[in-house]
Amino acid sequence: MLAAMFFKLLAVPFLAATHVFAAQNSLQQVTNFGSNPTNVGMYVYRPTGLAAKPALIVAIHYCSGTAQAYFSGTQYANLADSLKNFLVIYPNAPDSGGCWDVHTAATLTHNAGGDSLGIASMIRYAIANYAVDAARVYVTGTSSGAMMTNVLAGAYPDLFVAGSAWAGVPYSCFSGAGMWNSACATGTISKTGQQWGDLVRSGYPGYTGARPKMQIWHGTQDEILNYNNHGEGIKQWTNVFGYSSTPVSTQTNNPLSGWTRNTYGPNFQAISAPTTHNIPVQANEVLTWFGLIGGTSGTSTTLPPTTTATSTTVIPTTTPTQTPGGPSQVQYGQCGGNGWTGPTVCQSPFSCKVLNAYYHQVS
Repeated sequence: MLAAMFFKLLAVPFLAATHVFAAQNSLQQVTNFGSNPTNVGMYVYRPTGLAAKPALIVAIHYCSGTAQAYFSGTQYANLADSLKNFLVIYPNAPDSGGCWDVHTAATLTHNAGGDSLGIASMIRYAIANYAVDAARVYVTGTSSGAMMTNVLAGAYPDLFVAGSAWAGVPYSCFSGAGMWNSACATGTISKTGQQWGDLVRSGYPGYTGARPKMQIWHGTQDEILNYNNHGEGIKQWTNVFGYSSTPVSTQTNNPLSGWTRNTYGPNFQAISAPTTHNIPVQANEVLTWFGLIGGTSGTSTTLPPTTTATSTTVIPTTTPTQTPGGPSQVQYGQCGGNGWTGPTVCQSPFSCKVLNAYYHQVS
Protein backbone atom coordinates (compact mmCIF):
# COMPACT_ATOMS: atom_id res chain seq x y z
CA MET A 1 0.00 0.00 0.00
CA LEU A 2 2.74 2.46 0.92
CA ALA A 3 4.62 1.67 -2.25
CA ALA A 4 1.47 2.08 -4.34
CA MET A 5 0.88 5.52 -2.84
CA PHE A 6 4.50 6.53 -3.37
CA PHE A 7 5.07 5.50 -6.97
CA LYS A 8 2.76 7.52 -9.23
CA LEU A 9 3.71 8.61 -12.73
CA LEU A 10 3.98 12.31 -13.52
CA ALA A 11 3.66 13.57 -17.10
CA VAL A 12 6.36 16.26 -17.36
CA PRO A 13 5.43 19.06 -19.79
CA PHE A 14 7.43 18.85 -23.01
CA LEU A 15 9.39 22.04 -23.62
CA ALA A 16 9.21 23.69 -27.03
CA ALA A 17 12.71 25.17 -27.14
CA THR A 18 15.58 22.99 -28.33
CA HIS A 19 19.29 23.32 -27.55
CA VAL A 20 20.71 22.12 -30.85
CA PHE A 21 24.20 21.90 -29.39
CA ALA A 22 24.69 21.76 -25.64
CA ALA A 23 26.89 24.50 -24.19
CA GLN A 24 30.21 23.52 -22.73
CA ASN A 25 31.18 23.40 -19.03
CA SER A 26 27.62 23.57 -17.73
CA LEU A 27 24.71 21.18 -17.43
CA GLN A 28 22.30 21.97 -20.25
CA GLN A 29 18.84 20.63 -20.96
CA VAL A 30 18.17 19.36 -24.48
CA THR A 31 14.64 18.83 -25.82
CA ASN A 32 13.08 17.48 -29.01
CA PHE A 33 15.82 14.87 -29.27
CA GLY A 34 13.68 12.08 -30.71
CA SER A 35 11.09 9.52 -29.68
CA ASN A 36 10.38 10.05 -25.99
CA PRO A 37 6.95 8.63 -25.08
CA THR A 38 7.27 9.12 -21.31
CA ASN A 39 8.95 12.57 -21.42
CA VAL A 40 12.30 11.63 -19.91
CA GLY A 41 14.46 14.73 -19.41
CA MET A 42 17.81 15.00 -21.20
CA TYR A 43 20.69 16.94 -19.62
CA VAL A 44 24.15 17.09 -21.19
CA TYR A 45 27.55 18.03 -19.81
CA ARG A 46 30.30 18.82 -22.33
CA PRO A 47 33.71 19.90 -20.98
CA THR A 48 35.67 22.61 -22.75
CA GLY A 49 38.46 21.28 -24.94
CA LEU A 50 36.54 18.07 -25.62
CA ALA A 51 38.43 15.73 -27.94
CA ALA A 52 37.17 14.94 -31.42
CA LYS A 53 34.93 11.85 -31.60
CA PRO A 54 34.47 11.73 -27.81
CA ALA A 55 33.05 8.82 -25.87
CA LEU A 56 29.69 9.13 -24.12
CA ILE A 57 28.68 8.11 -20.60
CA VAL A 58 24.99 7.92 -19.71
CA ALA A 59 24.84 8.44 -15.91
CA ILE A 60 21.44 7.55 -14.41
CA HIS A 61 20.22 8.81 -11.05
CA TYR A 62 18.69 6.86 -8.18
CA CYS A 63 15.05 6.76 -7.12
CA SER A 64 13.89 10.13 -5.72
CA GLY A 65 16.94 11.72 -7.35
CA THR A 66 17.33 14.06 -10.31
CA ALA A 67 19.74 14.61 -13.17
CA GLN A 68 21.08 17.66 -11.28
CA ALA A 69 21.64 15.64 -8.10
CA TYR A 70 23.55 12.91 -9.95
CA PHE A 71 25.56 15.51 -11.84
CA SER A 72 26.58 17.18 -8.58
CA GLY A 73 26.82 14.08 -6.40
CA THR A 74 29.09 11.98 -8.63
CA GLN A 75 32.50 12.65 -10.15
CA TYR A 76 31.75 12.01 -13.82
CA ALA A 77 31.58 15.68 -14.83
CA ASN A 78 34.80 16.46 -12.94
CA LEU A 79 36.53 13.54 -14.62
CA ALA A 80 35.23 14.69 -17.99
CA ASP A 81 36.85 18.07 -17.29
CA SER A 82 40.14 16.37 -16.46
CA LEU A 83 40.24 13.79 -19.24
CA LYS A 84 38.35 15.61 -22.01
CA ASN A 85 37.72 12.33 -23.82
CA PHE A 86 34.02 11.92 -23.01
CA LEU A 87 30.82 13.86 -22.43
CA VAL A 88 28.00 12.89 -20.08
CA ILE A 89 24.24 12.60 -20.49
CA TYR A 90 22.23 12.72 -17.26
CA PRO A 91 18.66 11.54 -17.92
CA ASN A 92 15.92 12.80 -15.59
CA ALA A 93 13.11 10.38 -14.64
CA PRO A 94 9.55 11.56 -15.39
CA ASP A 95 8.06 9.60 -12.45
CA SER A 96 6.78 11.76 -9.59
CA GLY A 97 9.01 9.87 -7.16
CA GLY A 98 12.06 10.19 -9.40
CA CYS A 99 12.17 6.43 -10.10
CA TRP A 100 12.68 4.70 -13.44
CA ASP A 101 10.27 2.52 -15.40
CA VAL A 102 12.08 -0.81 -15.26
CA HIS A 103 8.96 -2.98 -15.14
CA THR A 104 6.79 -2.44 -18.23
CA ALA A 105 6.97 -4.62 -21.32
CA ALA A 106 7.60 -1.46 -23.35
CA THR A 107 10.70 -0.34 -21.46
CA LEU A 108 12.06 -3.91 -21.39
CA THR A 109 11.77 -4.28 -25.18
CA HIS A 110 13.90 -2.73 -27.91
CA ASN A 111 12.27 0.36 -29.45
CA ALA A 112 8.90 -0.47 -27.85
CA GLY A 113 8.56 2.58 -25.58
CA GLY A 114 8.90 3.37 -21.89
CA ASP A 115 11.69 5.35 -20.26
CA SER A 116 14.36 3.23 -21.94
CA LEU A 117 13.35 4.42 -25.41
CA GLY A 118 13.70 8.05 -24.34
CA ILE A 119 17.25 7.37 -23.16
CA ALA A 120 18.06 5.45 -26.35
CA SER A 121 16.87 8.48 -28.34
CA MET A 122 19.24 10.72 -26.36
CA ILE A 123 22.16 8.51 -27.36
CA ARG A 124 21.18 8.49 -31.01
CA TYR A 125 20.81 12.27 -30.87
CA ALA A 126 24.25 12.69 -29.28
CA ILE A 127 25.88 10.50 -31.92
CA ALA A 128 24.26 12.56 -34.69
CA ASN A 129 24.76 16.03 -33.15
CA TYR A 130 27.83 15.90 -30.89
CA ALA A 131 30.09 13.70 -33.05
CA VAL A 132 30.03 11.01 -30.33
CA ASP A 133 31.94 7.86 -31.21
CA ALA A 134 29.17 5.26 -31.54
CA ALA A 135 31.68 2.55 -30.64
CA ARG A 136 32.33 4.15 -27.22
CA VAL A 137 28.97 4.59 -25.52
CA TYR A 138 28.64 3.49 -21.88
CA VAL A 139 25.96 3.42 -19.19
CA THR A 140 26.08 3.51 -15.40
CA GLY A 141 23.64 4.21 -12.60
CA THR A 142 22.80 3.78 -8.94
CA SER A 143 19.84 1.98 -7.34
CA SER A 144 16.88 2.62 -9.68
CA GLY A 145 19.49 3.94 -12.12
CA ALA A 146 21.36 0.64 -11.79
CA MET A 147 18.14 -1.18 -12.63
CA MET A 148 17.82 0.99 -15.75
CA THR A 149 21.46 0.24 -16.58
CA ASN A 150 20.56 -3.45 -16.68
CA VAL A 151 17.41 -2.73 -18.69
CA LEU A 152 19.35 -0.76 -21.31
CA ALA A 153 22.04 -3.45 -21.54
CA GLY A 154 19.30 -5.99 -22.28
CA ALA A 155 16.95 -3.99 -24.51
CA TYR A 156 19.56 -1.88 -26.34
CA PRO A 157 22.75 -3.97 -26.57
CA ASP A 158 23.42 -2.40 -29.95
CA LEU A 159 23.99 1.03 -28.37
CA PHE A 160 26.43 0.23 -25.55
CA VAL A 161 29.95 -1.12 -25.17
CA ALA A 162 29.82 -1.54 -21.39
CA GLY A 163 27.70 -0.96 -18.30
CA SER A 164 28.34 -0.55 -14.58
CA ALA A 165 25.36 -1.01 -12.23
CA TRP A 166 25.53 0.06 -8.56
CA ALA A 167 23.06 -1.54 -6.12
CA GLY A 168 20.47 -2.64 -8.64
CA VAL A 169 18.57 -5.81 -9.54
CA PRO A 170 18.75 -8.16 -12.55
CA TYR A 171 17.19 -7.25 -15.87
CA SER A 172 13.40 -7.86 -15.73
CA CYS A 173 13.34 -8.58 -11.97
CA PHE A 174 10.73 -5.81 -11.49
CA SER A 175 8.76 -6.94 -14.56
CA GLY A 176 4.98 -6.65 -14.46
CA ALA A 177 4.61 -5.61 -10.81
CA GLY A 178 4.38 -1.83 -11.07
CA MET A 179 6.96 0.71 -10.00
CA TRP A 180 7.75 -1.30 -6.86
CA ASN A 181 8.25 -5.08 -6.70
CA SER A 182 8.55 -6.27 -3.10
CA ALA A 183 9.43 -9.85 -4.09
CA CYS A 184 12.40 -8.68 -6.13
CA ALA A 185 13.45 -5.99 -3.65
CA THR A 186 13.49 -8.43 -0.73
CA GLY A 187 15.50 -10.95 -2.73
CA THR A 188 12.90 -13.69 -2.89
CA ILE A 189 12.86 -14.01 -6.69
CA SER A 190 15.25 -16.73 -7.78
CA LYS A 191 15.69 -18.12 -11.28
CA THR A 192 18.19 -20.32 -13.05
CA GLY A 193 20.94 -18.68 -15.04
CA GLN A 194 19.24 -19.88 -18.22
CA GLN A 195 15.95 -18.26 -17.21
CA TRP A 196 17.64 -14.96 -16.33
CA GLY A 197 19.71 -15.05 -19.52
CA ASP A 198 16.64 -15.76 -21.64
CA LEU A 199 15.00 -12.65 -20.20
CA VAL A 200 17.96 -10.52 -21.32
CA ARG A 201 17.85 -12.07 -24.79
CA SER A 202 14.09 -11.39 -24.99
CA GLY A 203 14.77 -7.65 -24.68
CA TYR A 204 15.85 -7.49 -28.33
CA PRO A 205 14.43 -10.51 -30.14
CA GLY A 206 16.62 -11.70 -32.99
CA TYR A 207 19.66 -9.67 -31.95
CA THR A 208 22.89 -11.54 -32.67
CA GLY A 209 25.51 -8.81 -32.17
CA ALA A 210 27.93 -8.20 -29.33
CA ARG A 211 26.61 -7.67 -25.80
CA PRO A 212 27.91 -4.82 -23.63
CA LYS A 213 30.31 -6.04 -20.99
CA MET A 214 28.86 -5.66 -17.51
CA GLN A 215 30.05 -4.83 -14.04
CA ILE A 216 27.67 -5.07 -11.05
CA TRP A 217 28.28 -3.73 -7.52
CA HIS A 218 26.25 -4.43 -4.38
CA GLY A 219 26.40 -3.85 -0.63
CA THR A 220 26.27 -7.02 1.45
CA GLN A 221 24.14 -5.17 4.03
CA ASP A 222 21.75 -3.61 1.51
CA GLU A 223 18.49 -2.98 3.37
CA ILE A 224 16.52 -1.75 0.34
CA LEU A 225 17.44 -4.12 -2.51
CA ASN A 226 18.49 -7.34 -0.82
CA TYR A 227 22.00 -8.67 -1.49
CA ASN A 228 20.43 -11.84 -2.93
CA ASN A 229 19.87 -9.77 -6.07
CA HIS A 230 23.63 -9.66 -6.55
CA GLY A 231 23.75 -13.45 -6.79
CA GLU A 232 20.83 -13.47 -9.21
CA GLY A 233 22.60 -10.85 -11.33
CA ILE A 234 25.69 -13.04 -11.41
CA LYS A 235 23.56 -15.94 -12.66
CA GLN A 236 22.09 -13.69 -15.35
CA TRP A 237 25.21 -12.20 -16.84
CA THR A 238 27.37 -15.32 -16.61
CA ASN A 239 24.68 -17.06 -18.65
CA VAL A 240 24.50 -14.24 -21.18
CA PHE A 241 28.27 -14.40 -21.72
CA GLY A 242 28.52 -18.17 -21.48
CA TYR A 243 30.78 -18.06 -18.42
CA SER A 244 30.98 -20.46 -15.51
CA SER A 245 29.30 -19.28 -12.32
CA THR A 246 32.65 -19.86 -10.60
CA PRO A 247 34.88 -16.78 -10.89
CA VAL A 248 38.18 -17.11 -12.71
CA SER A 249 39.75 -14.70 -10.22
CA THR A 250 38.88 -13.25 -6.83
CA GLN A 251 40.56 -10.13 -5.43
CA THR A 252 39.97 -9.28 -1.79
CA ASN A 253 40.24 -5.73 -0.42
CA ASN A 254 39.70 -4.46 -3.95
CA PRO A 255 39.11 -1.68 -4.78
CA LEU A 256 38.76 -0.77 -1.08
CA SER A 257 39.42 -2.55 2.20
CA GLY A 258 36.73 -5.18 2.80
CA TRP A 259 35.48 -5.15 -0.80
CA THR A 260 35.72 -8.27 -2.98
CA ARG A 261 35.97 -8.31 -6.78
CA ASN A 262 35.05 -11.50 -8.62
CA THR A 263 35.89 -11.69 -12.31
CA TYR A 264 34.11 -14.33 -14.40
CA GLY A 265 35.63 -13.47 -17.76
CA PRO A 266 36.72 -10.43 -19.76
CA ASN A 267 33.14 -9.19 -20.06
CA PHE A 268 31.77 -9.58 -16.54
CA GLN A 269 32.73 -8.60 -13.01
CA ALA A 270 30.76 -8.60 -9.75
CA ILE A 271 31.97 -6.62 -6.74
CA SER A 272 30.64 -6.93 -3.17
CA ALA A 273 31.08 -4.17 -0.59
CA PRO A 274 30.51 -4.25 3.18
CA THR A 275 27.96 -1.42 2.92
CA THR A 276 24.25 -0.71 3.06
CA HIS A 277 22.27 0.36 -0.01
CA ASN A 278 24.11 3.67 0.09
CA ILE A 279 27.18 2.21 -1.64
CA PRO A 280 29.90 4.81 -2.37
CA VAL A 281 30.37 5.02 -6.14
CA GLN A 282 33.95 4.60 -7.33
CA ALA A 283 33.86 6.69 -10.50
CA ASN A 284 37.48 5.97 -11.44
CA GLU A 285 36.78 2.24 -11.31
CA VAL A 286 33.83 2.74 -13.64
CA LEU A 287 35.97 4.68 -16.11
CA THR A 288 38.67 2.03 -15.94
CA TRP A 289 36.08 -0.66 -16.74
CA PHE A 290 34.96 1.48 -19.66
CA GLY A 291 38.55 1.86 -20.87
CA LEU A 292 38.48 5.65 -20.57
CA ILE A 293 41.42 5.77 -18.15
CA GLY A 294 44.50 3.58 -17.97
CA GLY A 295 44.98 0.28 -16.22
CA THR A 296 42.62 -2.65 -15.84
CA SER A 297 39.73 -2.93 -13.42
CA GLY A 298 41.10 -4.30 -10.19
CA THR A 299 44.39 -2.41 -10.36
CA SER A 300 45.35 1.16 -9.55
CA THR A 301 44.37 3.80 -12.09
CA THR A 302 45.90 7.05 -13.24
CA LEU A 303 43.62 9.18 -11.05
CA PRO A 304 42.96 9.17 -7.29
CA PRO A 305 39.90 7.21 -6.10
CA THR A 306 36.55 8.91 -5.70
CA THR A 307 34.00 7.69 -3.18
CA THR A 308 30.94 9.90 -3.49
CA ALA A 309 27.86 8.20 -2.09
CA THR A 310 24.79 8.85 -4.25
CA SER A 311 22.40 5.99 -3.65
CA THR A 312 19.11 6.58 -1.89
CA THR A 313 16.07 4.79 -0.55
CA VAL A 314 13.30 3.54 -2.82
CA ILE A 315 10.50 2.73 -0.35
CA PRO A 316 9.21 4.79 2.59
CA THR A 317 9.65 3.57 6.16
CA THR A 318 10.77 5.91 8.96
CA THR A 319 13.30 8.69 9.27
CA PRO A 320 16.19 7.86 11.64
CA THR A 321 18.11 10.27 13.82
CA GLN A 322 21.64 11.09 12.74
CA THR A 323 24.33 9.83 15.12
CA PRO A 324 26.32 12.77 16.57
CA GLY A 325 29.70 13.03 14.95
CA GLY A 326 28.61 10.90 11.98
CA PRO A 327 29.28 11.58 8.30
CA SER A 328 27.91 14.68 6.61
CA GLN A 329 26.26 14.85 3.19
CA VAL A 330 27.60 16.81 0.21
CA GLN A 331 25.69 19.45 -1.77
CA TYR A 332 22.70 18.05 -3.72
CA GLY A 333 22.92 14.73 -1.90
CA GLN A 334 19.98 13.32 0.04
CA CYS A 335 19.83 14.33 3.69
CA GLY A 336 16.46 13.04 4.91
CA GLY A 337 12.97 11.83 4.14
CA ASN A 338 10.91 8.75 4.91
CA GLY A 339 13.14 5.70 4.68
CA TRP A 340 16.42 7.61 4.51
CA THR A 341 19.19 5.90 6.50
CA GLY A 342 22.15 8.01 5.42
CA PRO A 343 23.63 11.30 6.69
CA THR A 344 21.18 13.98 7.79
CA VAL A 345 23.85 16.56 8.63
CA CYS A 346 25.00 18.70 5.69
CA GLN A 347 28.49 19.84 4.89
CA SER A 348 29.04 23.53 5.67
CA PRO A 349 27.73 25.97 4.48
CA PHE A 350 24.77 23.99 3.10
CA SER A 351 21.51 23.04 4.81
CA CYS A 352 18.94 20.28 4.41
CA LYS A 353 15.85 21.37 2.47
CA VAL A 354 12.59 19.41 2.41
CA LEU A 355 11.57 18.70 -1.20
CA ASN A 356 8.87 16.17 -0.34
CA ALA A 357 8.09 13.55 2.34
CA TYR A 358 10.56 11.14 0.80
CA TYR A 359 13.44 13.31 -0.34
CA HIS A 360 15.29 16.10 1.46
CA GLN A 361 18.26 17.59 -0.40
CA VAL A 362 21.44 19.43 0.61
CA SER A 363 21.34 22.87 -1.00
